[in-house]
Amino acid sequence: MKILHLLASVDPRAGGPVEGVRRSGIAMRDAGHDIEVATCDAPGDAYLATFPFAVHTFGPARSRYGYNPRLAPWLAANAKRFDAVIVHGLWQYHGFAAWKALHHSGVPYYVYVHGMLDPWFKQAYPLKHMKKWLYWPWAEYRVLRDAHTVIYTTEEERTRAHQSFWLYRAREQIVPFGAAVPALDGAPLREAFLQAVPGLRGKRIVLFLGRVHAKKGCDLLIDAFARVASRDPSLHLVIAGPDETGWGATLRSQAQAAGVAQRLSLPGMLQGDLKWGAFHASDVFVLPSHQENFGVAVAEALGCGLPTLISDKVNVWREIEADGAGMVAPDTVDGTEKSLLRWLELDDDARAAMRAQASRTFDARFRIETMVSALTTLLETRGAPAEARDTPLATMRETAQQSS
Repeated sequence: MKILHLLASVDPRAGGPVEGVRRSGIAMRDAGHDIEVATCDAPGDAYLATFPFAVHTFGPARSRYGYNPRLAPWLAANAKRFDAVIVHGLWQYHGFAAWKALHHSGVPYYVYVHGMLDPWFKQAYPLKHMKKWLYWPWAEYRVLRDAHTVIYTTEEERTRAHQSFWLYRAREQIVPFGAAVPALDGAPLREAFLQAVPGLRGKRIVLFLGRVHAKKGCDLLIDAFARVASRDPSLHLVIAGPDETGWGATLRSQAQAAGVAQRLSLPGMLQGDLKWGAFHASDVFVLPSHQENFGVAVAEALGCGLPTLISDKVNVWREIEADGAGMVAPDTVDGTEKSLLRWLELDDDARAAMRAQASRTFDARFRIETMVSALTTLLETRGAPAEARDTPLATMRETAQQSS
């Protein structure tokens, strides 16, 4: 098959969706499929040079919405070259451009929602939610309604998506997301990371790796870490990831006030061997996120044999808890502290068993091959899709009551 992925950007700082396209695309290319990508990046953006597929760029975008008048005409002119178009994400112009160009073209398009219909956003940003309602009926609603399939990565994500907008109609399917972990010797990766980030040698590293953003609960993690730090002087917190909003300065001040500034490292975004070295050098991975569709870093941590302490707002929490590959608690300081304490109280044998289970959970549930197999099966089934599903009336009433 010849497949086009459509994203707002392939900037690695955008997080999981970009990495998912990279990893799944490589696996599908290895299986004999042709992969191309279209984005609203500017042609000269540096990260394009290292992206592994042909990228058609239509930026720079004229606004945060990503509007570009050249994108929809290009899609219409080139649609017949592709067997399928996969749209990643909502709320930016590339999805609406796909609808304009493709919904009567005969070329099926699919939409990965990537958690962007989670009701947490409505609760956390009510003014933005009201703004979204202004263009939901004529834009995103149509994008989802006319897609061949709207793809969710977990049942948890699909169920929660129905709670955001009462006007909703889509043909849905769950395709588990996946991650790829390179088969490399962990020892040299660990050593390279320890040399790159001073002061970590001999420490028991508590690792957060992802976007440094308020949604991720990094502030909860700092306060929870401060509460348990006295239990082991060797504990050290690493919060690694891109900081596009400048929140890192606030987090440093918070750590200073909590008395753990000397036990916190913020090395910025880690890529390639340094990222894998961070996983292999750490003792536990923590993600107390307020909203997380899948969490590619969770899967990558598991693939490196690293237990994961996550909140119950990470949509794979049921799988982690059921397997015993980590611990789950509410997205609060108390909840995060509880998980850290439970982990600290494990004896050596129990910790080793949890590390082994982390690897088994990755192999059974989150390998990129699992995702590619399910996605390929979906794309190859180009007949009439399942009947579109409306938001249930009970959910519509509940949503209307919550909004009033």
